[in-house]
Amino acid sequence: MQDFKTEGPDEQDDELYEHYSFTAGKGQEPLRVDKFLMNFIEKATRNKIQQAAKNGNIQVNGAVVKQNHKVKANDVVRVLFEHPPYEFLLTPEDIPLDIVYEDDTLLVVNKPAGMVVHPGHGNYSGTLINALIYHFDNLPENSSGRPGLVHRIDKDTSGLLVVAKTEEAMTHLAKQFFDKTSEREYIAIVWGNVEEDQGTVEGHIGRHPKNRMQNTVYEDGDQGKEAVTHYKVLERLGYVTKISCKLETGRTHQIRVHMKHIGHTLFNDERYGGDVILKGTTFTKYKQFVENCFKVLPRQALHAKTLGFEHPKTGEWLRFDSAIPEDMEACIEKWRSYAKHAME
Repeated sequence: MQDFKTEGPDEQDDELYEHYSFTAGKGQEPLRVDKFLMNFIEKATRNKIQQAAKNGNIQVNGAVVKQNHKVKANDVVRVLFEHPPYEFLLTPEDIPLDIVYEDDTLLVVNKPAGMVVHPGHGNYSGTLINALIYHFDNLPENSSGRPGLVHRIDKDTSGLLVVAKTEEAMTHLAKQFFDKTSEREYIAIVWGNVEEDQGTVEGHIGRHPKNRMQNTVYEDGDQGKEAVTHYKVLERLGYVTKISCKLETGRTHQIRVHMKHIGHTLFNDERYGGDVILKGTTFTKYKQFVENCFKVLPRQALHAKTLGFEHPKTGEWLRFDSAIPEDMEACIEKWRSYAKHAME
């Protein structure tokens, strides 16, 4: 199955709201529409999809189809329901925010690990946006209809995000990210001893052809979008390495995908296979040590440490830095101690 793209949500059609839209890839073999959607909709059950078809809520190229309709290359498959998607039913929630900077144009927040940035399937409350719309009125919407959001980081990644408070700030900041003039530095712990002191990973990133929960690198450049990550070794800790990553582009899971691509999966990155022992010995004591590290840092070892951009109103260059969170520091210290004793 080839790559697919997700279309914009929330288009109204005869009082139905679009919840999903997928375009079948060029190499799509004929496949029943219910099976096609099972591949792409997270937590979907076949019964739900068949019920949607029975209710006339599945369309292919604008026409209502039954569950056994065969999807072919380049077909546009849409699923519509009578209620708006949950992510558009935004509810303000009194969630504390760690605001490191604020003026009348923008704010910079330090997001904790575990907080989802915006509502989506399975996460309809407790997100950064739920908090933002409680604390701030009339935030401008981005192109996806999300208030204040200029960019995002993954749920289990901690660190800095800039939020726009005006339309002008949204446009100006979004252009900086698009033009690659903003500065973004992440700190990560990766499996293995990264041989080169520094380097650059280039490779288009797109949806994994077999696992839609993952992205992957397409070296030929025919699929996915351009992605560039510059990395630098900060500390060698035996079977893991502490590194700095600077982004030229901001693709979904970019650092996680690029580092896995060069053989250095992020430590405890469950989605990309970093939550098992990838480097090291077979000793029971070592296995217990790594398990303890996983308990100390129960997420991927990634923190958005530094964020720099030009202020949309004053033109001043602003640069913010955040401390590495305690869970990540504790994990680094454990590896530091282990590496020291292993050398003795």
